[in-house]
Amino acid sequence: MEDYQLLIDLHKGADRQGPGGDAETRMAIDLSMVDRAAPLQIADIGCGTGSSTLLLAQQLNAQITAVDFLQDFLEVLESKADRAGLSGKISTLSGSMDSLPFSEGEFDVIWSEGAIYNIGFEKGVTDWRRYLKVGGILVVSDITWITASRPSELQTYWQGEYPEIDVASAKIGLLEKKGYAPIGYFVLPEYCWLDNYYRPMQNSFKSFLNRNGNSEEAQAIVEAGNREIELYEKYKTHYSYGVYIAKKLD
Repeated sequence: MEDYQLLIDLHKGADRQGPGGDAETRMAIDLSMVDRAAPLQIADIGCGTGSSTLLLAQQLNAQITAVDFLQDFLEVLESKADRAGLSGKISTLSGSMDSLPFSEGEFDVIWSEGAIYNIGFEKGVTDWRRYLKVGGILVVSDITWITASRPSELQTYWQGEYPEIDVASAKIGLLEKKGYAPIGYFVLPEYCWLDNYYRPMQNSFKSFLNRNGNSEEAQAIVEAGNREIELYEKYKTHYSYGVYIAKKLD
């Protein structure tokens, strides 16, 4: 089985495919200052199985295009939306976030929780800007250093995994450089990592290995996951996801 099929198998049944929380999605909505009653067009890019998508549909008067590379995740989202009575507000699109078929100025809001790292923060905020209306809102979360310095073990690991990891001031400066006015920022708390993402993933490791014959490939994915969790538990005071809210300037 291809590695990405194993990753689908591991994560498809989870509520979240990365750190986050419903309260934090609501906070981002509040900080964005969007008019909840106004009809909005929203793209949720890298939506996974749709925790943020469903909450946006519940909270806002919006038509949401939920985008993910993995059709398996979108099928889960479609089932959840149907059960919640939200299918009429959500359409799904399977495709790559670096090759989107959208028109210029199509959306009032572009949303992306825990996914922009797939193409990198700079490329994402640069490329997606064209799809926003002037005055439209960008909400993205990205892994962020929350201290000025950090242990070499941690620095080496994340520089290898995601070279664009940086402090919030650098990312906010990049948003300003790329034609946005930053209007909000906050850091995800610890439970968004442990309770909402890592613990459920750890609890699924045994059944995941059993389903996949305890193969070397499946074991490698579990080992990598445990390594990431171990580093977070050891060094969680140094990094988190930062949530960035910005407005597109003319």
